[in-house]
Amino acid sequence: MAKRWLDDRTISGESSVSLLARAQQGDGVATEALMARYLARLQRWASGRVPSRARPLLDTNDLVQDALLGTFRQLGHFTPRHDGALMAYLREAVWNRLRMELRRRRIETDAAADPDSHPDTGPSPLEQLVGRSQVERYERALAALDEDDRAAIGGRFEMSYSYATIARALDRPSPDAARKAVERAVRRLALAMDGDGT
Repeated sequence: MAKRWLDDRTISGESSVSLLARAQQGDGVATEALMARYLARLQRWASGRVPSRARPLLDTNDLVQDALLGTFRQLGHFTPRHDGALMAYLREAVWNRLRMELRRRRIETDAAADPDSHPDTGPSPLEQLVGRSQVERYERALAALDEDDRAAIGGRFEMSYSYATIARALDRPSPDAARKAVERAVRRLALAMDGDGT
């Protein structure tokens, strides 16, 4: 028990890159720590992406947990440049799993449609806030940015990381340097969205 407590205390300050290297060597404690570090944040992120009509059909929390477990099992050759790269990689894995599950469920639902059932076809919470076309423009513009900019924006606005956490993740010297990196990334994102024009 004392050994586990010591591991937990040591791990809380360890970088995700370091934990990943340990997990890739088969360290179960490091894998659990990575799961604990990213699970709740990615569950919140994913829940905002699920259209309201699909919410009764999906357990988003379980889907994210399954996606992370599957991804952690297959990270043997993944080499992140910084902490933020792992978060971006995991977010992409969750997003791919979510899209796959939504497609699969839509097919099942259409094939066995209940005529008395009228599913909500409304937008996801994010789409309600900014509109579907804006979400699509945002996603395209974000994909056009470099990895550091995507990690800065995703960490700050999608995962609600503090500037201190972003500084560690992006290997910046201070929270203020991370804040400036986020601001520059947001300016580039805005330019990319303006250039999209759709």
